[in-house]
Amino acid sequence: MTQKHDHKNCMSGVEARADAGFTARGMKMTPLRRQVLATIASSHDAVGAYEVVERIAKKDGRRLAPVSVYRIIDSLMDIGVVHKLESRQAYYACHGDHALGRQVALVCRTCAHVAEIDGRSVLASIKSQASRRGFRAESVLVEVLGLCRSCDEAPQKQNAKLPVAK
Repeated sequence: MTQKHDHKNCMSGVEARADAGFTARGMKMTPLRRQVLATIASSHDAVGAYEVVERIAKKDGRRLAPVSVYRIIDSLMDIGVVHKLESRQAYYACHGDHALGRQVALVCRTCAHVAEIDGRSVLASIKSQASRRGFRAESVLVEVLGLCRSCDEAPQKQNAKLPVAK
């Protein structure tokens, strides 16, 4: 989905939260971590680790080992600036100010665009229902698959151009 907003604000926000997250853990935001984060956060779409490797190689000719990218992604997930879409084995940057683990991901099944919404009430309900059944939920991940506005409207636009059968 194409974004019609200034993505620089999204980028600066996620980078600032990453810097703060690593600093709080006594770690540094290395140039390589920054590059992987920038690659993932360059849009609101989910991207696979191997795609991150390819994009970095295409951009600056340097081919990173996939294991290095996975380690960096893990560290970015640990501080809450990158989330994983289990359904796609892909990653996206948390561009919002959501508390770690408190968001619901809205995922376009066509273009992989991801939007986050506040999921506190949904997640609290899931944990409560689980508890009533004697189950202690340790981690809850909610992904809602569907169509973003652009992808949902695309077939309608195409269909509008087709001649009407008489």
